Amino acid sequence: MRYSVVVHKDRESDYGVTVPDLPGCFSAGETLDEALHEVVEAIECHLEGLLLDSEPIPTPRPIEHHQNNPDYAGGVWAFITIDLAKLSGRTHRINVTLPERILTLMDRYAVEHGETRSGLIAEAALEYIASHQHPGAVRGDATT
Repeated sequence: MRYSVVVHKDRESDYGVTVPDLPGCFSAGETLDEALHEVVEAIECHLEGLLLDSEPIPTPRPIEHHQNNPDYAGGVWAFITIDLAKLSGRTHRINVTLPERILTLMDRYAVEHGETRSGLIAEAALEYIASHQHPGAVRGDATT
């Protein structure tokens, strides 16, 4: 999943990073690179907590949705890609049959967006489920 983040820097402070789609998720760093690196861990920990608590995982919204919020005024926007396949520790190997053309498109998209095939499938499944349930959230307590 790609989450938009906003970075703020005051004269006498470190860089602060907020994740608008994940209330309460934020990070900081002495440099911009460090701040953006640290927010990846903050997002992963936040999502892990949601999954462990069987809470909904918010679907990322476009930056335009957040830009008029005065809390983010003057900030610099960036995107952070999170591989959902790496979350929650336990994974299960499955066998899926797909047409070669779709697999090629998936792999190309995953590479271009810094994702893995498994992460892309997990993200697509969560977004599909979210769009067919209630808007804005996906439950983390799916069973097989």
